[in-house]
Amino acid sequence: MEFLIATSVVALAEVGDKTQLLSLVLAARYRRPWPIVLGITVATLANHAAAAWLGQLVQSYLTPDVLRWVLGLSFLAVAAWTLIPDRMEEEEHAAYRYGPFVATLILFFFAEIGDKTQVATIMLAARYPSLVMVVTATTLGMLIANVPVVWLGGKAAERLPLRVIRTIAAGLFAALGVWALVGG
Repeated sequence: MEFLIATSVVALAEVGDKTQLLSLVLAARYRRPWPIVLGITVATLANHAAAAWLGQLVQSYLTPDVLRWVLGLSFLAVAAWTLIPDRMEEEEHAAYRYGPFVATLILFFFAEIGDKTQVATIMLAARYPSLVMVVTATTLGMLIANVPVVWLGGKAAERLPLRVIRTIAAGLFAALGVWALVGG
């Protein structure tokens, strides 16, 4: 159940996110999906492993009651943040000259720093004991949201009800926040 929650929360939160927009830009620029998907996977594994490690570190320093309040309020804050659509300024970046894999790896890793899905990974790792489960589940969530964008490009992205998906993701984060606050 924990794996499904972590995967679903990140997959839904990623829809319309700047890294999903970056996936679209990279797919349009290179038209080589496999190196882009591999770059997303490696960048996400590295980024989310660091985030999960930080989450477990935070968890080890806080008492259970303090952690419950920090997690609950953090999930509620991310719920509100999820309702705000992301925008990405398309700019020429030096990473583009290294080809699709390296460009994706660099751009995706740095775009994910401080992003709501990275914050969610920190919180999930503070909540759940298995670092491997959290990293695997959140990486899978990122791939579920980004791989179709890479393969289908703008056609699919234009048809998704982004507002509805953001609302569902915000609802999931809010439910996790309330659950953490009531001691779930």
